[in-house]
This record gives sequence, C-alpha cells and structure tokens, in this order.
Amino acid sequence: MAYDPEKDMVLKKWKCDETGLVITINQYGDAEPKVQIGPRILLKKDGSERAPAKAGRLTIEDLMWLYDIIDEVKEELTSLHKPR
Repeated sequence: MAYDPEKDMVLKKWKCDETGLVITINQYGDAEPKVQIGPRILLKKDGSERAPAKAGRLTIEDLMWLYDIIDEVKEELTSLHKPR
C-alpha cells in the first residue's frame, strides 16, 4: 500500500519560540496517534521562517521546554488513544 499524504494528520502541535523545536501528535489513517519530536523551524533575520530542519540533538533549552509541556502532551495523547 502506497503512502497517502491525505491520511497523514497532525492532531496537535507545540512549538518552542526560543529554539524552534516542534513537537506534534500525528496519526496516519486509523493507526494509533504518536508523538513526533522535530522538526526545528528557525527564523531568518527578517523574521520569516526558514525551511524545517531535523531536530538533531536537543539543547538544555529544548529539554527544559519539553519538560514543561510533557504533561500536556501526555494528556492529549491519552485522550486521543482508543481502547483496543
């Protein structure tokens, strides 16, 4: 079965303004929702967004931000999870 971009959904998104790191909850079709760390969206000097880049290694700023939002991410993922 081929990949269908219409079935690939972002259900919830968080972005760290300081580092550009993006955390999302994604779901493909009827599959189980999953958390994705990255990409990283940085700003150009003129304030516009650059093309997304890999998250790569996380800085302490990334880690502290993730620590601050992890309960919200967990609650959102739990609410989207369907019992089997």
